[in-house]
Amino acid sequence: MTVGADTMQTNSNHFFKNQFLIATPALDQGVFKSSVTYICQHDDSGAMGVIINRPSDLKIDELLSEDYSSESLLSTQPVMVGGPIDLERGFILHQNLSDEPRWRSTLEVSDKIALTSSKDILEALNIGQGPQQFMFVLGYAGWAPGQLEEELQENTWLVSPASEEIIFSTPFHLRANAAAKLLGVNFSALASAAGHA
Repeated sequence: MTVGADTMQTNSNHFFKNQFLIATPALDQGVFKSSVTYICQHDDSGAMGVIINRPSDLKIDELLSEDYSSESLLSTQPVMVGGPIDLERGFILHQNLSDEPRWRSTLEVSDKIALTSSKDILEALNIGQGPQQFMFVLGYAGWAPGQLEEELQENTWLVSPASEEIIFSTPFHLRANAAAKLLGVNFSALASAAGHA
């Protein structure tokens, strides 16, 4: 299995912000098994991202102390497990449209996607304002300087371009396959081949 290594060689001088990390079968346990992580920040000080295909059984309104409307989009959204770090901290991964207000604490990952951690976006969503496409995640994934690059060389991850459709519209259980297909990789066949190695 050399796809991860090939990807690393192609991107060795670049950071992986606004890209997907797809766990290979080499990551066969823990929260990252079969995961797709959206990289929100990556520079010389390390990397940070959120897993986009690990729903929990919780709903957003079960976590919030305020009274949120049962009619709001918040009441219908599952809470995603964004990663193993800081699991009591919530984030909204959302569309980043130019005509929307700027939230107090937002990391603009790209011109189309942002990650917000301030309460003002929740208040807006509760009254039917704010981004129409969003995901609520608890926790995040983080890597120390050089750690992600090292894991890529060990074929732990595949790197693919990010896709709004996969993040916001593709069913959770299909996101790993969909992300791998962006690279021309049949993820099911890859997993099967690894199982027989």
